[in-house]
Amino acid sequence: MFPEHRELISQLKTTDHHFKTLFDRHNALDQKIKNIESRLEPGTLEEVETLKKQKLLLKDQLYAVLQKASRPEATASAR
Repeated sequence: MFPEHRELISQLKTTDHHFKTLFDRHNALDQKIKNIESRLEPGTLEEVETLKKQKLLLKDQLYAVLQKASRPEATASAR
């Protein structure tokens, strides 16, 4: 996810609690979806679709944080 922001993601996971929470929730949903699709845990197609929508919302929120953090004025004010 967002390979162009790999370094910033690593930094934010250690410095931004909100970002880390979003990131961890996104990964947990991703794993749950994979487990249901692989039949490692029970779930319906409707549940998978709902989980995918939640995951997409989290991804959008993560991207917004990344965009804000990567702006030149954001990095200059962090110094």
